[in-house]
Amino acid sequence: MPQPPINKTIGISFLELQSVDSTNNYARKLLHEGLAYHGLSVFAHEQVLGKGQRGKSWISGKDESIILSIIMDPRPLKLTEQFRLSACVAVAAHEFFSRYAGEGTMIKWPNDLYWQDRKAGGILIENVVGTGYPEKDRWQWAIAGIGININQKRFASGLKNPVSLYQITGKASDPLMMAKELCSILDKKFDQLIRGDFENIFMTYLSFLYKKNEKVKLKKGEQIFEVIILGISPSGKLIAKHSIEEKFDFGEIEWVL
Repeated sequence: MPQPPINKTIGISFLELQSVDSTNNYARKLLHEGLAYHGLSVFAHEQVLGKGQRGKSWISGKDESIILSIIMDPRPLKLTEQFRLSACVAVAAHEFFSRYAGEGTMIKWPNDLYWQDRKAGGILIENVVGTGYPEKDRWQWAIAGIGININQKRFASGLKNPVSLYQITGKASDPLMMAKELCSILDKKFDQLIRGDFENIFMTYLSFLYKKNEKVKLKKGEQIFEVIILGISPSGKLIAKHSIEEKFDFGEIEWVL
């Protein structure tokens, strides 16, 4: 186990695994064992039981993807400010991917990475919250799981609209080196966030918001309806308009693509 650096830079301590069920599970185990600290990053060449939003699986073959989980101390953010961290990670992932894929890279609310209507990656942030005095309701840790398609030439049937960096550029890449590059970008964005500059992160998020000012279909329960995406509230709610303007929380609606 690497020793924690004094400055706790994201990615300086970097664990490389050949295969794992889930990098988020591995990171959570380190936390429970008292072996983790801010900035520790867990990378796997292969993931066999990963998960995304809404319980969907995220499985990746050997050296096909960036499979990365980063342990973060979210202080001084409050538990009610979880979207700030989510936006920070999404903006970092966007900046990284757009360096290679170009202008078609967008952020699909709440935190998927899209390229020209096709999903290139996803982010799943799992939180550890204190339960007993004096830590009750304090946001202790966040595990930011990031999966980005890099070298896939084809995908399993049943996936709606995936795309890899290889399919965009025609070039194979090294997911390990790219994961370290992503850590470096995220470290700068996180430093910006905890120094109080959420506004610029938020404006960047909005400027690359997928389908902004466009008509899309959403699903709530069994109901499918059309809306125009207007933006995101500072607390992270999706702002959309149909007959009236309405705001939706994470998990309240699904996109119909």
